[in-house]
Amino acid sequence: MPPRNPNDPITRRLQAVNEWIYGIKRSGHYLFHIPVEDQTQGAWVTVQGRRMLMMATYSYLGLIGHPRLAQAACEAARRYGTGSHGARGLSGTLPIHLELEKTIAEFKGTEAAIVFPTGYVTNVSTIASLVGRGDYIISDKYNHASLVDGAVMSGAKLLRYKHNDLDMLERRLKAVPEGAGKLIIADAVFSMDGDILDLPRVVELARKYDAWLMVDEAHSGGVLGKTGRGIEEHFGMPGVIDIKMGTLSKAIPSMGGYIAADEWIVHAIRHSARGYIFTGAMSPVVAAVALEGLRILQEEPWRVAKLQANTERFIRGLRERGFDILQTQTPVVPIMARGLDMVMALTRAVMKRGLFILPVVAPAVPEGQERLRATVTAAHEPEDIDFALEVLTEAADEVGLPRGQAAAAG
Repeated sequence: MPPRNPNDPITRRLQAVNEWIYGIKRSGHYLFHIPVEDQTQGAWVTVQGRRMLMMATYSYLGLIGHPRLAQAACEAARRYGTGSHGARGLSGTLPIHLELEKTIAEFKGTEAAIVFPTGYVTNVSTIASLVGRGDYIISDKYNHASLVDGAVMSGAKLLRYKHNDLDMLERRLKAVPEGAGKLIIADAVFSMDGDILDLPRVVELARKYDAWLMVDEAHSGGVLGKTGRGIEEHFGMPGVIDIKMGTLSKAIPSMGGYIAADEWIVHAIRHSARGYIFTGAMSPVVAAVALEGLRILQEEPWRVAKLQANTERFIRGLRERGFDILQTQTPVVPIMARGLDMVMALTRAVMKRGLFILPVVAPAVPEGQERLRATVTAAHEPEDIDFALEVLTEAADEVGLPRGQAAAAG
């Protein structure tokens, strides 16, 4: 292909991205897209030929590699094949899709549910089908990119408030003109900091100002609550969220996203969400794995209890050792390094010792807020947690990461 005009705006934009990435690679700071060669050993994986403890996973319940999921995938492929004949509204709907949606609705305590091929598409499509020009979306500043992108693409006016600043949320709600539609969107568990949405106060404000509430439960499904049903169960507030969004690629190790809500709401979304109408149906293999994962979650509540116990052990151990882990209360545990050089040095030091944790840097977090993001799972044993604590302590000492009062001051 002949070279592009170097002054073409698209060429310049693509080249700028590549120059930025190549610069990171030249500096030795590129530690992404590392293949995991074997992930069927429970909490341990093979990376670059080495056995390592996995703490960079979304498989919170440790279900990746579960034999029942592999069996469900094979049986679905034999019964339905591997793909669909079209979009769900045309020839793509299969009995497995309907069974999955029914099971999700029962699990989330709603009248109905709808599944999408990915979690990102779920948020973008659903928000755009709920609001439009003349409406207002009020969003936590730390919300996931898919929520923000959905808000921007909807055409509604986006008002953001500082992370967890619910007084500012109330001021934003007061600023919405009389008669305009109002939608509050928020993560249940914030994916970079690991803290939990103050659901009681948000629900109070939503009702006070007659606003709809949509909560993304990507990191709370299978994690929060005695049985893993999420943030409503965690706070003992069943049925208070209007639009419950979740993913099928984290605690449930498949692919896709869902919306659970009243039947009339789901019916309207099913006939207006462009990411549902204009895309091929979820693979029956993917749907079968998600369905079986939900069944295992409900049949084996010990996984949720073990996950929560492991999380408490890890968080307590890090705080006792003086690590700055912000206000996390969940399996998402930020280990603050605050600096690109420091976080990359820390990453190499823990990997050298057999612990697989990855760094989070700009633009995922602001510059100066670089961190390792560790994730705890039900697959970890107590000795695995203790191993990780030992490795992190040794690595922090090796690279000179401040801990104790110095870390808190940072």
